[in-house]
This record gives sequence, structure tokens and C-alpha cells, in this order.
Amino acid sequence: MQDDHLEDVNDIIEGKDEDGNTLTLRVDRYFYYNGDEYVLLKPVDADQTGDASLYVMEVLVTRDDEGEEWEEFLPVEPALMEDLIRVAGTDYREDEELLETEDEP
Repeated sequence: MQDDHLEDVNDIIEGKDEDGNTLTLRVDRYFYYNGDEYVLLKPVDADQTGDASLYVMEVLVTRDDEGEEWEEFLPVEPALMEDLIRVAGTDYREDEELLETEDEP
């Protein structure tokens, strides 16, 4: 996904893939890997279409002239993306196990 076509509106990201197709993605979660912050994105209609595609982008936080923070999402290398998706998936399983343990009497 090209970062120059991103628009962040209420946790919805619109971008274009390498073929020029429009993608509408939802911010699913933020996580850290090797000290860098990343965001896991899912297609907005994934639940309805069964699309299991996941995308990961690096988060770069910058400040404007007034000191307000802005997040810029940067593409990551394909080989790194596989590792990052695996890490994000591992985090989910650990979160779910923790919630199940907390709910037990």
C-alpha cells in the first residue's frame, strides 16, 4: 500500500494497493515490535466478505507547528510484514487467554 494515498478518518484508512485498487481498512490494534510501533489493519468489510487479509504499517508520530501529534503510517517490507502479522496474532491469543482466565470464578 502506498503511504501517499492514506487518509485517516475515525480509525478508517483509505489507500491504494500496488495495482491501484482502493482499499478501505480499519485500524484493528497497535503493537510494538523491536522497539518500533506498528498498526494492524483489516479490510472494513472483512467480516462480511470473509477476506482474511491483514496489513501492517509502521507508525511514525510527528508534531506539527502547534505541537499537535500526528500519526503517519509507513509501509513495511513484505518479509517483515509476515513476522509482524505473526506477532500481532500471538498477542491476540495471549489477550484472549488472559480475558478467559480473568472471567473464571
